[in-house]
Amino acid sequence: MVKQIEITFPAFSKGFHRIEARILQSVGSLPESGILNLFVKHTSAAIMINENADPDVQKDLEYLLNKLAPEGDRHYIHTIEGYDDMPAHFKSATLGVSINIPISNHQLNLGVWQGIYLCEFRNHGRQRNIVATIIS
Repeated sequence: MVKQIEITFPAFSKGFHRIEARILQSVGSLPESGILNLFVKHTSAAIMINENADPDVQKDLEYLLNKLAPEGDRHYIHTIEGYDDMPAHFKSATLGVSINIPISNHQLNLGVWQGIYLCEFRNHGRQRNIVATIIS
């Protein structure tokens, strides 16, 4: 069986935002087993699973991504949408727009220290849409 819904998130500030509570609230009860796929319908945002206990991890991730793709680099060609747009596209492509999470015993089978994050890479984020597909 397949269940699919689209979840709209309000504009977030630039950074990493935990979203598993909102995802679970939106999808409702989970099957005994299966897969939850989350897909972000944007090219300047991403979704990831990462450390949820120490916020320094997100700070370091942001530092590393900004080092790889600094804003306002004079060599960027795609600048029509702003100095932060091309770096946001690169960061989205690097982290990815889709993840799969196993479902076991009616729960997301995440590790103890894992959280689900919506990664906003624009300085002035926009409303973001995530498609949640449950396959059981």
